[in-house]
Amino acid sequence: MRLQTLVAYGFGLLLVGQVTVAQRGAPSFAGDVVLGGGWQLQDVAKVPDAGAAVSAEDYTPVGWYRATVPGTVLTTLVDNKIYPEPNYGENSRPEVIPESLARSSYWYRTVMTVPAAYAGRHVWLNFDGINYSAEVWVNGARVGTMRGAFARGRFDISSEAKAGHKAVVAVLVTPQPHPGVPHEHTIKDGVGKNGGITASDGPTFLSTIGWDWLPAVRDRDTGIWQKVFLSATGEVEIKDPLVTTDLPLPQTDSADVAVQATVENVSDEAQAGVLKGSFGGVAFEKTVELEAHSSQVVSFSAQDTPVLHVLNPKLWWPNGYGPQNLYRLRLQFVQGPKISDQQDVNFGVRKITYSVPDSDNLTISVNGVQIFIRGGDWGLDEALKRIPRERLEAEIRLHQLANLNLIRNWVGQSTSEDFYELCDKYGLLLWDEFFQANPSDGPNPDDMTTYVANVRDKILRFRNHPSIAIWCARNEGYPPPQIDAALRKLMTELEPTRVYQPSSTEGRGVKSSGPYYWREPREFYKIDAAFKTETGSMSVPTLESVHGMMPWKDWESINDDWAEHDFAKGAQRGDLYPGQIAKRYGEIANLADFVRKAQMANYEAYRAMYEGREVGLFHPATGVITWMSAPAHPSFVWQLYDYDLEPNASLFGVKKAGEMVHVALNEATGHLTAVNNSAKAMNGAVANVTIYNLDGSVASEHPSDFSAAADAATDLGFVALPAELSPVYFVKLELRDAGGKLVSDNFYWRGQAGHPDDLMALDEMAKVTLEAKASRTSGTVTVTLRNPTKSIALMTHVQLRRKDGERVLPVYYSDNYVSLAPGESRTITMEAALKDFKGQSAVVDVDGWNVAVAAANGVGVSVETNVEAQPEHWPVTGLPFATAGLR
Repeated sequence: MRLQTLVAYGFGLLLVGQVTVAQRGAPSFAGDVVLGGGWQLQDVAKVPDAGAAVSAEDYTPVGWYRATVPGTVLTTLVDNKIYPEPNYGENSRPEVIPESLARSSYWYRTVMTVPAAYAGRHVWLNFDGINYSAEVWVNGARVGTMRGAFARGRFDISSEAKAGHKAVVAVLVTPQPHPGVPHEHTIKDGVGKNGGITASDGPTFLSTIGWDWLPAVRDRDTGIWQKVFLSATGEVEIKDPLVTTDLPLPQTDSADVAVQATVENVSDEAQAGVLKGSFGGVAFEKTVELEAHSSQVVSFSAQDTPVLHVLNPKLWWPNGYGPQNLYRLRLQFVQGPKISDQQDVNFGVRKITYSVPDSDNLTISVNGVQIFIRGGDWGLDEALKRIPRERLEAEIRLHQLANLNLIRNWVGQSTSEDFYELCDKYGLLLWDEFFQANPSDGPNPDDMTTYVANVRDKILRFRNHPSIAIWCARNEGYPPPQIDAALRKLMTELEPTRVYQPSSTEGRGVKSSGPYYWREPREFYKIDAAFKTETGSMSVPTLESVHGMMPWKDWESINDDWAEHDFAKGAQRGDLYPGQIAKRYGEIANLADFVRKAQMANYEAYRAMYEGREVGLFHPATGVITWMSAPAHPSFVWQLYDYDLEPNASLFGVKKAGEMVHVALNEATGHLTAVNNSAKAMNGAVANVTIYNLDGSVASEHPSDFSAAADAATDLGFVALPAELSPVYFVKLELRDAGGKLVSDNFYWRGQAGHPDDLMALDEMAKVTLEAKASRTSGTVTVTLRNPTKSIALMTHVQLRRKDGERVLPVYYSDNYVSLAPGESRTITMEAALKDFKGQSAVVDVDGWNVAVAAANGVGVSVETNVEAQPEHWPVTGLPFATAGLR
């Protein structure tokens, strides 16, 4: 191969080797065509014909369903009203949606027209993901196969599909070989054992057999679950681009960028051309010659291509530490006046390191700044893989809103291009895993070839995303030696910058193992590992979300419908949770009262989950990841927001704890702590502690001057309590900088030392009617709430609705579940998509522990009390566990 290099920066040219002339003007390139419509689906048992016949143009499908692509088989059948929505009530039970779906193969078929612009080029049929295996047919010819949910398929169909003509694509999709027998979630038997034999199939959605956070998905997500598209190239294609960046830390005023790509000649003749790259005003190229059906890896580095030493780069940062700047690299292989192939790659300039001096613990630093990891575990993005970009963006933005900076992609179950792009956009680092769960949750994969091929393709496909920080081989266990050796070899070959973590629960101070049930806030201060990858709690959604997940007949009795939504005995201890709530906050009157009290528990537990680690910031704690942050279906456990995208109090407890500079009460020791996540020390600051009695009177107030070191938690000493204090009292904290600006505030409710977990006196609090002013500009609503009384307004919750009473979802709240001292005001902004108002005026509903609101009106918006959230609006039922009629 002869190499010839031309690099350019701005208007200047730097010539290396033989002089070439820069080409003016950009030749045209035929783009991709997504095949998203016109698909049909049928059970193979109802199609007696072979692939050659099914993929023939004159074949007439009879009785086939209109297929949803991307989508699973079950998605199509639900969309065609064959089965009801699985996530509602107990619709997912096997007597409603049969288990036979996971043991049946299916034909997908569509008729397309190949673009005329593809004339004279190779035509490629591309599949981004099929579960589990597939045979692909085009116009009567079998063009290839796929196996494993996470490997792409790419087939040259130039001989079968001609530009400007119709072509038939038929795909025979076969489910995973070992779908297993699920455990049905019930009150009597609990959520049962996780996983099972399905794990032997390796790269698939092994959680769909059922887990303690997901009932069985009856088709195991069989189907064409990712995008299908056509593309075209000339005789040479570009494959597997790789962009890496390096910074001369501690300086960040320059970066060395390296670019690598494979160019492959897919023709029968030798080919020559120029591989060109450009990004951010930087341009570079090399001339390449290739023998017939050969390939070469072409590399550029700052050492051989000086323009790739970039001055003053715009850096990519995790959420909270700086902007998420991205560059777009365009690679083209040009032959004369034509572009043979073109690929665009987004990348970020950043450098991740994984250790600090004098510590063996995993400590992630980005661009030389230590990052305390506040993360969330994702088990599966959606039960049926219904994950349009709009939904994914809402979920990841909610993580950003919660001040999280990492998502752990548990067992690699959430894998799509949108997922990675949105983590890049919102600054969510990724702990990204491959396809093995805890050894006790199922056997090792049977098919090493398929397993390694899927891992390899995942790395090649996503490795340019700056958000990926860690590749992890296995959840809660080491991979078997054969897989570990194969993965280490892949890392050496394909992944030059990131760390390989064999296990999510061992090595480098990493540990998972929960607990996963609700516990008192002080229990979260027991630091059992520097980097905690799993710890969780029950997390009950709002009343409206509970109403939306099940029929009214199940609202006031904890029965098997609740168990189907994970409220049962298991790691979450759902069978014990109502008793814990009643013992802490008082007897449960009904569902509305249960939800009201559960939001208190949500806030307490999830705030402490993060504050309990932050008091040991980097000494020794380096990270904590909640199990879990995102629900795969409507659930009562392990989430910051419900399946319908409405956040509950858990999210705002996490958001409060995740402030970059934060004041906290150590709920284990009673000490005041200033948590400084920033790289700058805080001098001349003031922390003010105000203690209120249950009736809202001030029991004591004490300001303290202090300084806080960078990247550290500073203990400000014990918070002294006055001699005279009500059985339940409140602690309000404020932290102001040297200029008097409020940087952080916090609010706690606590029982006296002799009875710290008896908060039942909170039910004696006087009702507070808040004053409100509201305004609206397009999709943004602002409300200012003022407490005009002498009592505390505890856990004030605002909820954005339309005039017709329906909730606007999703909404991004600046804060929520706020507590207001006497005379205090708080302004909350609510941002939503304008289309979600459906042309109606906005309504802000208000509820809380002891809160109502005086009705108020503004232009395009009104404020009112959420009457249905008040326990007194509903009959007293006691919300019992069902004892009859159980499965």
